[in-house]
Amino acid sequence: MAIASVLTPHDVPTTLNYFAPIGDEAPYRYIYKTPPEGKPEHNLGDDPRQVVVHDARGHESEFSLDVQGFQFVRHVSTEKEFVDEDSIQGGYYKEVEALLKEVTGAKRIFIFDHTIRRHHEKDGSVPRTQSRGPVERVHIDQTYEASVKRVRQLLGDDADRLLESRVQLINIWRPITNPVFHRPLAVSDWRALDEKDLVPVRYLYPDREGATFSVRYNPKHRWWHLAQQTPDEVTLIKCYDSATDRARLTPHTAFWDQSSPSDAPHRQSIEVRALVFDTE
Repeated sequence: MAIASVLTPHDVPTTLNYFAPIGDEAPYRYIYKTPPEGKPEHNLGDDPRQVVVHDARGHESEFSLDVQGFQFVRHVSTEKEFVDEDSIQGGYYKEVEALLKEVTGAKRIFIFDHTIRRHHEKDGSVPRTQSRGPVERVHIDQTYEASVKRVRQLLGDDADRLLESRVQLINIWRPITNPVFHRPLAVSDWRALDEKDLVPVRYLYPDREGATFSVRYNPKHRWWHLAQQTPDEVTLIKCYDSATDRARLTPHTAFWDQSSPSDAPHRQSIEVRALVFDTE
């Protein structure tokens, strides 16, 4: 099939899964850890809502990390398959570091992990140790407090000094091998977000505790995607910014596009997570 010509840029009516509480306990999720007997792995319910995800194709330059909280950038990588961990961490990480410095003007980048998603079912449908699929839930990867905690966990003696200046946490999301047709990535404009929409969720790991934000539905949210996003295009997703006079984060999620051809390849993607500092 002629992949590049199957779809034309378009806005997508779809359903997004927002946060709904289950029970009275504060939201939580166990990660790589067995919960106590009789306790569910998480208490996060779904609140499906109809939205329109607008197409940014042709208007990529109108979006920026500091205004909307996300940015589309053309960036050709020498890494194509993303199957070798040494190559990813030894080569691709360096590319990402250079890209972030160029886009943000940052002085220091600390990449702390990445996730490759190849499974065709949504994330959580199979054990995390086997495979990862797209996350079909509106979320932000870290809370404000958890982001600062990550700096302290990862940067050791440099943490206090680095936290005195601007700190960002940015995800670098890229398709692998093919343009994205199934379960593309949607990002939401920071300016349409009420911070009361954010719901902290405790993430309980075997060796530490983190926290992410789930998101309550708000009809004012405005969603965007980059139609047929290719492996030579990345989406930069801001998950934290210590500066309070600009976009501080952006909700994001995978979503269904019912117009996608059934014989198009399943989505494959990599997201790299980086702490971005304005000082050395």
